[in-house]
Amino acid sequence: MGKYHADKEYFAIDLFAGCGGLSEGLRQAGFKVVAALEVDEYAATCYSINHPEAVLIQKDIRRVTSSNIKKIVSGKELHLIAGCPPCQGFSSVRRLNKKKSARDSRNCLILDYLRLVKKLKPLTIMLENVAALKDYYLFKLLTRSLKQLGYKIDYDVVNIADYGVPQRRKRLVMVGSLLGDIKIAPITKERKTVRNAIGHLASIKKTRDPLHRITANHTEKVQEMIKLIPHNGGGRTDLPRMYELICHKKKNVGFKDIYGRLRWDDVSSTITCGCLNPSKGRFLHPTENRVITPREAALLQTFPASYRFPTNIPKGEIGVLIGNALPPRFSRIQARQLINHIKKHRG
Repeated sequence: MGKYHADKEYFAIDLFAGCGGLSEGLRQAGFKVVAALEVDEYAATCYSINHPEAVLIQKDIRRVTSSNIKKIVSGKELHLIAGCPPCQGFSSVRRLNKKKSARDSRNCLILDYLRLVKKLKPLTIMLENVAALKDYYLFKLLTRSLKQLGYKIDYDVVNIADYGVPQRRKRLVMVGSLLGDIKIAPITKERKTVRNAIGHLASIKKTRDPLHRITANHTEKVQEMIKLIPHNGGGRTDLPRMYELICHKKKNVGFKDIYGRLRWDDVSSTITCGCLNPSKGRFLHPTENRVITPREAALLQTFPASYRFPTNIPKGEIGVLIGNALPPRFSRIQARQLINHIKKHRG
C-alpha cells in the first residue's frame, strides 16, 4: 500500500533504524521520519538509499544525546518516537529455549530508548520486539517509568500473520500516548500467503532484479538432497537415511524446519537472519530446487518490490538486513492507529 496522504505533517524518529523496515511502515502510514539512528554500516547504507529524507545519525545510541536530536527536529512538535531495540539477547534461539535471556549488552539498549523519550517527550511512542521481552525485568521497568512520565500504555504479544503479513512471527508491540488511553491496532484477520507474496515473480534466470538473482551455491550432495525434498512443505525428515547429514544424526537435535520447503498456500516460517541459508530454517522455495532469494525474503517481510538492498555486500549480510527488519506492513498498521489517535485528540 502506498503512502497515506495526511492533512498535516506528523513527525517521527526511528531510534533503531536497521535497513528501514519500521521507517517504511511509518512513511506509508503518514509520518515524516525526520531523524533515524543506526550504528551498523551495511544497515545505514541501505537505510540512506531508501530514506534520503531522514537525517541519519550513524552512531551508537548510547553516544547520542537528546540535544543531537533536538537540533535536527528544529523546534517541530514531535509526534512519535518509535524503535525496535536489538533483540538477539532475548531470542529463543540465543536462549536455547530456556527461560532466562542470554547475557548480551544490547539487552540494556531499551534504557536508552527510555532516556530519549524522557528528554524529548513525544506525543506518542511505539516499541516492537521479540515476545520474550515481555517478561524481562527491564521491560517492566520501562513500562513503569513511562507511566510515571504520564504515558498511557498498551502492549501485547501478537502474531503478525494476523495483520496480513505472509509470515508466522510472534512479536511484542507496545504503544503509548500522552494524549489519552490508547490501544495497539486490532488484528485485521487478513491472511496473505507465500503465493500472494512471491508467486508472481519471474524465474531467477529471467529476472532483471539483481536481488532476485542471488542464491546459494551448494555442494553436489546437498543439491541432490534438496531435489529429493517433497514440494510444498517437505523437509529433511522426508529424505532417505542415506542423505541424512552427520550433524542431524545426534539425538535430540532440534530445528526440524531446516532444509524445509515453504508452502504456497500458507504463511512462511519466520524470516530470520539466516533466511538465505536452508541449513538455518524452512527457507527452500516451495517447488524450485533452491533457497529463497533476498527479494523473495524481502517480499515475505512485506518490503515494497522497489525497495533497494545493497548487492555488493556478502550474501549473509543481506540476509541479516532483511531478517532483522520490522515488516513494513505491520508497522504501518500500528502507526496508522497512532495517527488516528493523534487526530482524535488534536484535530
